[in-house]
Amino acid sequence: MPAPEDEQGTEPEDRIDIPDAPDGPDGDNPGGGGEPTPDVAVTPDHDTGIYARESPYLERCVQLGVASERLINVSFPGSPGDDAEPDHPLLDRLFAYLEGERDEFTDVDIALTVPTEQRTVLEAVRNVPYGEDVSVERLARMAGLDDENEADVTTVRTALGANPVPVVVPDHRIRDGPSSAPPRVEQRLRSLEGL
Repeated sequence: MPAPEDEQGTEPEDRIDIPDAPDGPDGDNPGGGGEPTPDVAVTPDHDTGIYARESPYLERCVQLGVASERLINVSFPGSPGDDAEPDHPLLDRLFAYLEGERDEFTDVDIALTVPTEQRTVLEAVRNVPYGEDVSVERLARMAGLDDENEADVTTVRTALGANPVPVVVPDHRIRDGPSSAPPRVEQRLRSLEGL
């Protein structure tokens, strides 16, 4: 799919064109790659709560907060909270990803409770493909902001640092921006994707 043209009729080089993924075996395209993506629509047993597991790869826990069937938080505490449950379909996917299975998580329904400009930035981050990274300035352009305007660049950096759902909104793919994940986790995620 070609990138949209700008007002002067040229293709802007700051946009990432993501090709359509092949359909899964059941004819839909939840994640492409020939394998159906597990249903992450939260079941009644998983519509609200805290879910966590220890990750040997990250040497930390991966903890999810879910409310009304939407992901509201991903964090990396040293140990799971006392009220955390170990089983959730999205945790299964995150752990498969941490074991090397490619997953973009673009089908995961998230609740972003951040200001509108920051939301636009975080939504643009979701368009950076697995195994690729971009600069803060390029991300600003992808979000429709002016990469030469200091306030806009600050908005991008603030949004990245306040990202409530790292990995699902992959701020580790922004090479010179802050990540909301701890530095060691960010480094491991970048290494996992060859960045």
